[in-house]
Amino acid sequence: MYILITVLIFVVCILLVLVVLVQNSKGGGLASNFQSSGQVMGVRKTTDFLEKGTWSLAAILLFLCVIASGFIPREGGELDQSRVQEQIETAVDPTQVPTFPTTPPPAPAQETPATEGGEK
Repeated sequence: MYILITVLIFVVCILLVLVVLVQNSKGGGLASNFQSSGQVMGVRKTTDFLEKGTWSLAAILLFLCVIASGFIPREGGELDQSRVQEQIETAVDPTQVPTFPTTPPPAPAQETPATEGGEK
């Protein structure tokens, strides 16, 4: 169901983009192509139709987005929370002051190499 709603959201978005691009901010756009006043769908009705279409598509988009949020797949959410909790518990505190050794470690005692013929 979530995939179906997502596809519908993409279709509505594409239609909304097309309807907005057809409009012209100064009243031209698609309506400017119909200069004859005796047409069945005149200039004023074309702009009204495009405006109503824009508002309708925006409302449909909002409705589909709200509905899609209810259908988001949530299986495995408990596992993700436990991983996050595990990382929180094992995190190193960045405000903790590191402790550095104040004296150098003792040097290992040097051994004298033994000779094969005995002591000299």
